[in-house]
Amino acid sequence: VQLQASGGGLVQAGDSLRLSCAASGRTSRIYAMGWFRQAPGKEREFVAAISWDATKTNYVDSVKGRFTISRDNAKNLVYLQMNGLKPEDTAAYYCAGSSKWGRSSSEYGYWGQGTQVTVSS
Repeated sequence: VQLQASGGGLVQAGDSLRLSCAASGRTSRIYAMGWFRQAPGKEREFVAAISWDATKTNYVDSVKGRFTISRDNAKNLVYLQMNGLKPEDTAAYYCAGSSKWGRSSSEYGYWGQGTQVTVSS
């Protein structure tokens, strides 16, 4: 399974961005897709996850009501719509795939490269 994240950029506080993650290969192995982020000097943090059939979603409290995770299985794409961005959202964002449901990065065996999101105040 290969994952390719894109869509990051430099925005101002309050702006929106949509990240995309393209999956290829044996995607049938993936049950959940997640987004994680890592700011300089900090540990990687869970942001959001979605099950393969989109019946389950989960968010870290700090992004609830601002971020929305979705997926298009026909196109093997997962999105993270980020609205109301704040400077504290600045981080490298990673998409990841797991064969099970969870929030821990250790449960995700497939990782894409990071895409940088920088939010200026």
